[in-house]
Amino acid sequence: MALAETANFMTIDGVPLKKRLAQAERSRKLKAVGLVAPLFLFVVLTFLYPLAVMALKSVTNEETSGRLTRTGAALAGWDGQGIPDETGFAALAEDLKAAQQKREAGEIAKRINSEFSGAMSKFKGITRKVEAMETGPYKELFLSTDKVWSDPALWRVIKSVSSRYTPYYWLAALDLKQGQAGIERVPADQAVFIDVYTRTFWIAGVVTLFTLLLGFPVAHLLATQPARRANMLMILVMLPFWTSLLVRTTAWFVLLRTEGPLNDLAELLVDHRFEMIFTRFGTIVAMTHIQLPFTLLPIYSVMKTIPPSHVRAARSLGAGPFMAFWRVYFPQTVPGIAAGCLLTFILCLGYYITPALVGGPRDQMVSYYVAYYMNNIINFGQAAALGGVLLIITMVLYWLYNRLVGIDKMKLG
Repeated sequence: MALAETANFMTIDGVPLKKRLAQAERSRKLKAVGLVAPLFLFVVLTFLYPLAVMALKSVTNEETSGRLTRTGAALAGWDGQGIPDETGFAALAEDLKAAQQKREAGEIAKRINSEFSGAMSKFKGITRKVEAMETGPYKELFLSTDKVWSDPALWRVIKSVSSRYTPYYWLAALDLKQGQAGIERVPADQAVFIDVYTRTFWIAGVVTLFTLLLGFPVAHLLATQPARRANMLMILVMLPFWTSLLVRTTAWFVLLRTEGPLNDLAELLVDHRFEMIFTRFGTIVAMTHIQLPFTLLPIYSVMKTIPPSHVRAARSLGAGPFMAFWRVYFPQTVPGIAAGCLLTFILCLGYYITPALVGGPRDQMVSYYVAYYMNNIINFGQAAALGGVLLIITMVLYWLYNRLVGIDKMKLG
């Protein structure tokens, strides 16, 4: 009855109250959307759009897309056994002629060479010969030029790259390849990236462990000191944030080199200089120093919320200092430890500058190879696939963290 009466209420200007309330609610939502829209647009343009472009490049044959259309159509019905007939050879010849006129034949050769070693020189040679011919037959020309054109493996690669999309880059990022019988592992002497991922996880894990061991007691000290003293110590903790990452890494380069201050001190103490620069040791030390605040601050923020009365109550009930800390205080710091370690570990996975400056060839992480393929090889597809694998790993870690945090909240509830 009350709802029916309310529905019949009118505002002072004769508009039904229900309608006016709906208009006010709609206006409020539009204002909220208007406030959020710039941030949403910024995230789309600077994060989601680059991710979409990266994902597309990792599955696209950019070098051959639209340049081997005749070849792809001619090889569509080929079963991969033996070599194609004259139609396949003629289609490839015509595509190479058209590409050479646009100065794009080298791109085709470069793409095929990434899957079939030595194909670059073979394509350059045959392109010059087919360009001089007006008409076929082309099969005899190909076979007489080099025996590699009678290899079915090469033609399987040509058929694969003639399509617009390819799984090659993702498979290569996991040390896999598309064989005649399906997906298979690459030979041991060609496997690179699994070792790189293992090295990346190991370095990130060790750095995370060291930052936890160093950061936890410092965070506890900050949380238990008087406010004035804690603020002074916090300035020292925050000081690295006010210095460029490149500057901090360069400082470690100076400290760790053979003629640096640390080795001068070592020579005074033990009469020996150590190899610390361009080593795994130097990489871990420099990364630990840089990442320490990222682990410490989340732990400190959680410790500040823990009432000191909890430990005092445990002590009054007969628990010793260690048991009171371990059974009462430490469990309450676990959310901060998890957040700080997760943040440090994820940031370490993408490190590039520090390992590149103070690490050796065997200390480079995934990000180094992403930069190498983008800047040196100009292979955006492989770089995008490596970055995509790293992104998926990061998302999985974040999902596991959310699951663990959710389980802990359920237990506490």
